[in-house]
Amino acid sequence: MGTGVVVDLSRINHLGRIDDRDRAVWAEPGVLWSTLDVAARRKGLRFPVDPSSGDFCTLGGMVATNAAGAHSLRYGATRAWVNAIDCVFSDGARAVITRGEPPPKRIDAIGRFMRDVHGEIVASDKRRPILHLGVRKESSGYAIHDYATKADLVDMLVGSEGTLAIIVGIQLTLSPLPGATSSVLGSFPSLEEATAAATKAVEVGASACELLDRTFLAYAAKSRSGDESFRERIEGAAAILLAEVEADTGDAAAAAAQNLATAFTDSGAKEVDVALTPESERDLWELRHAASPILSALEHATSMQFIEDGAVPLPKLPDYVQGVRKALADREVSGVMFGHAGDAHVHVNPLIDVSQPDWRDKVSRLLEDVVALTARLGGTLAGEHGDGRIRTPLLNRVWHKEAIRTFGLVKKAFDPANIFNPGVKVPLKDQKAIGDIKYDPALPPLPEKARAALDDVVRARAYDRFRLSLIGGPS
Repeated sequence: MGTGVVVDLSRINHLGRIDDRDRAVWAEPGVLWSTLDVAARRKGLRFPVDPSSGDFCTLGGMVATNAAGAHSLRYGATRAWVNAIDCVFSDGARAVITRGEPPPKRIDAIGRFMRDVHGEIVASDKRRPILHLGVRKESSGYAIHDYATKADLVDMLVGSEGTLAIIVGIQLTLSPLPGATSSVLGSFPSLEEATAAATKAVEVGASACELLDRTFLAYAAKSRSGDESFRERIEGAAAILLAEVEADTGDAAAAAAQNLATAFTDSGAKEVDVALTPESERDLWELRHAASPILSALEHATSMQFIEDGAVPLPKLPDYVQGVRKALADREVSGVMFGHAGDAHVHVNPLIDVSQPDWRDKVSRLLEDVVALTARLGGTLAGEHGDGRIRTPLLNRVWHKEAIRTFGLVKKAFDPANIFNPGVKVPLKDQKAIGDIKYDPALPPLPEKARAALDDVVRARAYDRFRLSLIGGPS
């Protein structure tokens, strides 16, 4: 990362009172999603954007990346649920930006944006090249298409990854809990059949539809070697789909699930299971929720996330998964794929053996292969995780040059000195996607105490911990 100051907001974590009449809440950025979830459910509400990292991800991080989750199929990503943002700009000025209200005029950053950039974005002839047509989830670049449509600065700040302002408060809208849910699992002999079923799930209004590719199933089978029924379920499966439906009543949810099960069968599923009770639903979804623990338990290689967030138009999902499989095979790299089928958004975790002398070359070539594939299919490199320093130098491969130019204008207006997360969203001169990799055994070792603390974080999945407290600093 180079020289600079790391701003850790994990201890700015007060959760305000939930207004159950307006279904809204103010929260500080360090509040965990799980903390809000528990509090909201006591009021019969929820924040429906539900990342699998909910136990340790912060609301500030979710807003910064426009995070999403399994239920984003029905409820969208974080941006749609943010009503207001309290933020500090690069000159130290602080303001609350509220959806639907004029932005405060006294903020220099906003004044520059309105003077120099606003007109560029809302011009009707500039809109077409500033989005990925058909892509359902987008966490890449700045939200210039959303801004062009609504001219609301909240949309621009959400997903900006700390490059435009520091978020110190968030007002979120909440959703009522569903009256009932049911779930369906389908095992498919081909990706094409699984994709056809996912399309039908979207059409009938499924609240979630998740994909477990055969690469994931193979590793899951090893972790459940004694489970004969699981082995039989996945035998011959190219993919498994897990879908959920919501309704006002249990009977309505059960009927919707049966209809979806029929659609899965008609699409080619060789086996379909329907879960109509909370207990049976938990059993059905156990495999999807075990994805990260399964990956972290692998010992022979390091699971790296550098092609883990691609999303494409739904009809292109089979081409994308098959293309990634081929890229992995061509580079002789094992990998695990799973993700959000209804949104054609796939998480790919290559398993890299860093003890091999050519591991870095494999990472670079594999990244190039998948970037080219994503560009060819009209997709985005970041469906929900943001660009970060890895993807930012690659944005010109998947975004129109007009969008790239506008990203630069947005950044310059809000942060002219480039002090907020330089190298994110807008690349630095000569910035490379693959630079220092934390897994590189050639890097100088961390101090023993720091290494032990970070290893404990990984083992316990305690990513929300304040880092200095782990090595004897202030807590």
